[in-house]
Amino acid sequence: MGRRTQHPIFYTLKNLISQRLITALALFIGTGLLIVFTNLQSSDGFTKTPKYVYSDLIISFPTSSPPKPHPLPPTLAQCQDSTKSGDYFSQVTTTQVGYLVWSQFPVRVYVEAPKAISEKQAQVWVNGVLQGVQEWSNYLPLTIVEQPEVADITIVRKAPPLQISPGSNIPRARSAQTTYELYTSNKVLSHRFTILLSPSQTGEYLIAAARHEFGHALGIWGHSPLQTDALYFSQVRNPSRISVRDVNTLKRVYEQPTNLGWSLVDNSKIN
Repeated sequence: MGRRTQHPIFYTLKNLISQRLITALALFIGTGLLIVFTNLQSSDGFTKTPKYVYSDLIISFPTSSPPKPHPLPPTLAQCQDSTKSGDYFSQVTTTQVGYLVWSQFPVRVYVEAPKAISEKQAQVWVNGVLQGVQEWSNYLPLTIVEQPEVADITIVRKAPPLQISPGSNIPRARSAQTTYELYTSNKVLSHRFTILLSPSQTGEYLIAAARHEFGHALGIWGHSPLQTDALYFSQVRNPSRISVRDVNTLKRVYEQPTNLGWSLVDNSKIN
């Protein structure tokens, strides 16, 4: 048999693909923009099982260090459950970088003042969101910032994209959406969150939605099966405040290993 040859176009395409992969990897290392994960919610607020949407570019993390836990924040370490209420840690989803914990405190929060409503209405909205957010400050150090570019968690009054439920082609509105983005800074893997709260959320329901979504942003990437918890999977007529079970779950999350907050380079192997 004669020697098999391949068309020059094959080599051109092969080289182009290789160059694009190298460029993508360089972009990953240089800018730190990796993957966006989205926690999708149903029209009544929340779904029992978080789902995830990935961006087009997915690259493996070039880390040789295994995930490891950070020291437990003192505000969480001092929380003791004398009631033995338990938790719903089994419902929390881990990610390819481990659990979504913060290791640098205080966590910086930016609440964007709405512009499509009156100044008075905008202030009422901001105050409601801050009430839901600041309830978590008893368990993790938080600070409100005025500059969005320095925020770890950004909260915006905006309708989340419509969701198409499995087995149905009918788009449904959602009351809230929480997403996170991974990036690198000085070769340390970091993350930041964006929370969208529907303009339809007002009063007590706005506070409850902010409380619930902020719980996700602090690391509880899952839902509780009990209505008495703030992270219950569905909106209810009388929303619950942060429960002992919510705190117990948050504490267990922060005891878990993660790649977040650690160097992507294993310094122990560097001479």
